[in-house]
Amino acid sequence: MKKKVIAFFNRLQPIFGRLGNNKYLQAIMGAMMATLGPMILGSLATLIAVYAGKWGLKPLAQIMGFVNTATIGTIALYVAFLMAKHIAHMVLQESDDGTNAGIVSLMCFLIITPLTSLKSVTVIPTTWLGSDGLFSAIIVGLIVGRSYAYMKQHNWTIKMPAGVPPMVSNTFAGLVPALLIGLFFILVAFGFSLTPFGSFHQLIFTMIEAPLQHLGGSFGAMILICLIEQLVWFFGIHGTSVIVPMVMPIWMSLDMQNLTAYQAGKDVPHIYGNAFFNIYTWGGTALGLVLLMLFFAKSKRFKTLGKVAIIPALFGITEPVIFGTPLVLNFDFFVPFVTNNAIAVMIAGLCTKLGLVARCTGAQPVFGLPLGFHALLGGHISIVVLVLIIQLIISPLLWYPWFKMADNKAAAEENSKN
Repeated sequence: MKKKVIAFFNRLQPIFGRLGNNKYLQAIMGAMMATLGPMILGSLATLIAVYAGKWGLKPLAQIMGFVNTATIGTIALYVAFLMAKHIAHMVLQESDDGTNAGIVSLMCFLIITPLTSLKSVTVIPTTWLGSDGLFSAIIVGLIVGRSYAYMKQHNWTIKMPAGVPPMVSNTFAGLVPALLIGLFFILVAFGFSLTPFGSFHQLIFTMIEAPLQHLGGSFGAMILICLIEQLVWFFGIHGTSVIVPMVMPIWMSLDMQNLTAYQAGKDVPHIYGNAFFNIYTWGGTALGLVLLMLFFAKSKRFKTLGKVAIIPALFGITEPVIFGTPLVLNFDFFVPFVTNNAIAVMIAGLCTKLGLVARCTGAQPVFGLPLGFHALLGGHISIVVLVLIIQLIISPLLWYPWFKMADNKAAAEENSKN
């Protein structure tokens, strides 16, 4: 049976490999990961703004509110730039770093963003610059990045004479693509202004983003993603690189909506999101296995591995135990390795739904912080308490039956050699 399952996933491995190496998925992953700096800064600013308002520190609350608007509130601008930059660079490689494509993408995103007049002033509403415009930014970045790369590859450029500084020649090389792509998006903006939607952003939000948020932000969807990600990991494929890029834009969008509501003093609308996933599946819930190895292992092999892995595991770094056990393709640990994250999400989701634990604010946890501290950005002490219960009590219990069998087997092998 094991051989049949392994053979089946060996046949699927080229498919997962192509997904993991897909330029467009890599660009989405790269762009979203690159925004973590502004996201974390904006998350901290939101929390400070909320408490500063409660404590009567209005100037500080106003500054932190502005920081939130300049980071999370305009996240679509960052993504529009980064998407095109990543795609152009992946296609053109060393001949172009993608910066020009990113600038063109940012320009095109602003071209299709409707303006609003307030008295004698024309302004850009932040409606489509934040989470509501995230999917529009991804689509614009994809179109611009690929179109720019195509035009450069087919020499739709202005070539300067030899001896012209690279900075000048690169600028002129991107001039024709910028004009052509910009003209295309002018026509797009004009065309959508004549439709009932009024703008490209409204169409994408209504037809794509809102339905995907409803689907991807559900209890069942997050459980399914956890299972698929860990199943792919079990067979030696980097599940985070293959699966997460498909849902990260949806989850990040939900988190930004949560942060906006939290800052405004309203109820947080969504239970699930990227912050929820990262907080409750911290370290792949593998700390429980490390604790069992450290305190209960009979075999020297697992006892030694527990001593080596405990310090990294306390900071959410569980690669030593994943590859040292190993957990990959080890059917002795198949069930807990694949299902523990999903069980943690089930418990956290149920506790949150029942009101026993507060909803995550959407603030992004910082990777590398020690156990419990990463959950402080969740916005409430009840989240930290639940994380500690999951990691220190529930996780070891989930690993224990499978660990006990593997440890007895390892101990028997060591005794037979002695």
